[in-house]
Amino acid sequence: MADVLTRDDPLYEQLYDVRREAIEMGNLVEEDVNPKLAMLRAQAQVHKGSLRELLSLPEVKRHKLGIARQTYTVLSFAACEKAFRENGRFSSSIVHHPNPGDEQTMGILEMDGLQHLAYRKTLQPMFIKPRTLTWWRQRWINEIVEMLIARMRTQDRAELNLEYCARVPVHTVTRAIGMEGDDALVFRNALIRSSEVSHILPEVRAEASETVWRMLAELVASRRADPGDDVVSKLIEATVQLPDGSERPLNDREIAINSRLVMVAGGGTSWRQFGITLWALLTRRDQLEAVRADRSLVDAAIEESVRWNVTAPVFSRLVTEDSELGGVAIPAGSVVELCTGSANRDSTRWENADEYDLHRPLKPHLGFGIGQHQCLGMNVARSEINVGINALLDAFPDIRLDPDQPAPFLTGGLEQRGMSAIPVLLR
Repeated sequence: MADVLTRDDPLYEQLYDVRREAIEMGNLVEEDVNPKLAMLRAQAQVHKGSLRELLSLPEVKRHKLGIARQTYTVLSFAACEKAFRENGRFSSSIVHHPNPGDEQTMGILEMDGLQHLAYRKTLQPMFIKPRTLTWWRQRWINEIVEMLIARMRTQDRAELNLEYCARVPVHTVTRAIGMEGDDALVFRNALIRSSEVSHILPEVRAEASETVWRMLAELVASRRADPGDDVVSKLIEATVQLPDGSERPLNDREIAINSRLVMVAGGGTSWRQFGITLWALLTRRDQLEAVRADRSLVDAAIEESVRWNVTAPVFSRLVTEDSELGGVAIPAGSVVELCTGSANRDSTRWENADEYDLHRPLKPHLGFGIGQHQCLGMNVARSEINVGINALLDAFPDIRLDPDQPAPFLTGGLEQRGMSAIPVLLR
C-alpha cells in the first residue's frame, strides 16, 4: 500500500483532474454561476425549465427516462429542503442507470421509502459518527495521512490536490472495502471509464464495467472464504429486513452493488470537498490562523466549505404525483432539479451568504442532503478532511499558496465542482 499511496503514478493526474473530467463528461462550465443563481432565486424559489436552460448553458443529458419530461429548477433553501424530505413525492428512482437486467445497480441511491430504509440499515452502522471517529480513523485514515505527510516532509513544495486531497479518500475507501495496493487506482480508473461519459467509446465503457464487476465479485468471494475487518466482510455478516417482514443475508450481487456505491461516493466527492476547504482557508489568512490557533474550528471550517461551495451542487428527482414547491404547481411525471449550491447561499437563511465565514452561526445546510437520502458517507468525509487539515497544520506551520504557480480556481461541471490545483509552499 505504501508504494502506490506515495509514488508519482501518472494515473493520479489522469483520474483527479477536475477540469478534464468535466470535459470528458461534456458538462464543463467555465464561469461562476452564483450571481445568476442569486438573481433567479430573488425572482422565484422555483422556475420552469432545467438549470442549464435557465443559465443559458448547453444541455447535458443526465438521465435516460424514455420520454421527454418537463423540468423545474428549485433554488431556495425552503423548497429544496421540502423536496428532499418528501421523497415519496420526489423520487430518487430517476438515479437509475438502464442495464440489460434492469437491476438497481446504484443501490440505495435509486431506492425510495421502505425499500431504501431496509437496505440503508445494512450499511448505516458502519458510517455513523462514532464509527468514523474510531474504526475508520484507527483502521485507515490516520495511517494514510501520516504516510502522505511523511512524503511531503522531504519536499519544499507540493500540489495538494493530487498529492494529498485525492489520495486520502481513494485509499481510505479502497482499503475499507478490502482492496489493497495497486487495486485502488486500477479500480478507480475502471469505475470512471465505465460511466456514461461522452468521450468514451461504448466498447471501452463495456470493458471497464466488466472490470469493475469482476474485481468486486472476486473481492466478495475472497472475503467469504477469509473474512476481514472491512466493509465487505461486515456486509457478508449483515442481514436485510425486507418491507414484507422477511429477513435474509445479502447476496453476492447486492454486496458488490453496495461496495461499488461506497467507492463511487467515497473516492470522488470527498476529494473535491477537501480541496475546496483548503482553498478557502489558504486564501483567507485570518481564518487559517484562527483554525491553527483553535483546532476546534476545523469542523466549522469543513461545514462552511460544504455550505459555501458544495462539490455536488445539483440533484434530480422524479415527481410521482401532482405537487407544489415554492408556490409553483408541478405535475406528476415532471423532473425537478434541486440546486443545493443555490439553496446553500439563500440570503433569507444566511447573512452574507456568498462569503466564506467559518465563524458564522451554525445552521443545517443541504451540502450533504437532508432527510432519508442524506449522504451516508458524510461522517467519513468529515473525518478524512479533519484529520488531513490537522496533520498539515501540525507538520507545516508556514504552509501557504505558492506565488510562483497559477492561482487555484474552482472548476468542473455544473454538477460536480472542484479545484484546478492547490500549489503550496510547505516551508
